[in-house]
Amino acid sequence: MRLDKKVYDLLNKQMNREFQASNTYLQMGAWAEDQDLTGCAKFLYKHAEEEKEHMRKIFDYILERSRQPKLGEIPSPKTNYKDVKELFDIVYKEEKDVTDSIHKITHEVWEQKDLTTFSFLQWFIDEQREEEALAVEIVGKIKIIGTQGQGVYMIDEFVGSKA
Repeated sequence: MRLDKKVYDLLNKQMNREFQASNTYLQMGAWAEDQDLTGCAKFLYKHAEEEKEHMRKIFDYILERSRQPKLGEIPSPKTNYKDVKELFDIVYKEEKDVTDSIHKITHEVWEQKDLTTFSFLQWFIDEQREEEALAVEIVGKIKIIGTQGQGVYMIDEFVGSKA
């Protein structure tokens, strides 16, 4: 069954958002590595790959539903951060925005009674719950530990253990 045009447009937008997130996390990983935060870099590189996989899941689903995916232009990611706190504050905001977007699409497909797409999106809802919880945990640890001296080392170790 062919995707409804509105759902198709929303899924294309989400697909490109996932691709942008992948590039953002990849660039963040490069910044972290440049700061000798190898644990954070490992975590961010892993998440860059996961976001690319999410993009591909949507890409494949659009094809499966008799539509052609449309890859769009994505902006260049930020390349410099004040500190590891700013970095992970942005990660948390990104994950929250993705969750909100997935919920918007899910609401639309529910309204349209497109149960096939609704079922497909359940995986993304569960994934985002996990991703947001992880980002909250990391931001919380950064608040507790701080970003001065040995705190940065402890954060790097903690984040690396989550990769």
